[in-house]
Amino acid sequence: MFVSRPRRRPWATLAAALTTVALLASGCGNGEEIDEVRTVGGQTFDLSPQQSTRVRAERVDTIAAQVPQAIRDRGTLVVTGSATTGPPLRFYATDDRTLVGSEVDFAYLVADILGLTLEVTAADWSQNFVRVDSGEVDVFISNVTVTEERKEKYDFATYRLDNVALEVPKDADWTYADRKSLAGKRIGVGAGTNQEQLLVEWSNRNIAEGLEPVDIAYYQQTTDYYLALSSHRIDGFLGPNPVAVYHSATSGDTEIAATFSGAGEALQAEIAVLTKKDNGLIGAIHAALRHSLDSGVYQQVIDRWGLRSEAVTQSRINPPGLPKKTA
Repeated sequence: MFVSRPRRRPWATLAAALTTVALLASGCGNGEEIDEVRTVGGQTFDLSPQQSTRVRAERVDTIAAQVPQAIRDRGTLVVTGSATTGPPLRFYATDDRTLVGSEVDFAYLVADILGLTLEVTAADWSQNFVRVDSGEVDVFISNVTVTEERKEKYDFATYRLDNVALEVPKDADWTYADRKSLAGKRIGVGAGTNQEQLLVEWSNRNIAEGLEPVDIAYYQQTTDYYLALSSHRIDGFLGPNPVAVYHSATSGDTEIAATFSGAGEALQAEIAVLTKKDNGLIGAIHAALRHSLDSGVYQQVIDRWGLRSEAVTQSRINPPGLPKKTA
């Protein structure tokens, strides 16, 4: 069941922003139907609401038994996440109503193995944490990075590597060499994300070395930063690597200048399922993810969305995360 759509973003707007994100299949009266299957760099992406090729898993009774009784009695796993992360992670399908993407598929795997019916919801990024805090939802699955600060309030079970990319216009008049190259540049980022934390850290280090700060521009909607990049209102955008790979390939007018761990130089960051700390659910989720890895359905989701460079070999509970912000 799909509920709580806080912001409806017409697919036509997204298609226009990407320029070639959707090939037009055939004319139909005054309008045109959007092709629901895209091939990007040899990888096929299903953008349809039906998701007929979605990977599913079987219930595992021994793992399902680990779910807290109240959730078992309810019979549903309520998952929240952002609707604006962008393909191939989490986004609206061509009907502009149904949430699809790799993060939704991973949620289905967890729910299936736990023997629960998945309820997929969406909210703005910061509101997702509020919804977990209040108990309105059970888990947050939406390209969430493990950080030391977040670990104080939440539990994590990892399922993907966290790599970020600096996406720039192909005709940019500057070249990225290292963080010093960003001094004085206007760089877009999502507010409240670990990419923002990285960018702020790099800017502060530049200032400490006598360089100009990074001019940081904040965006909540993928289409907004796509348009800002294409119109050169920003010099680059720091965001999730899978989204940058997809967008740069489909737009034709941007490219990836550099990629980084989501934790910067400190360690390899990881993406994880987030739950309220000590609510009794993380053990079952971790066991479900381990089973998906062992059974091969995990790899099927990775392959389906072209995330091979993000794959992990094991799921970990509360591993070292992005360091706390420095003063």
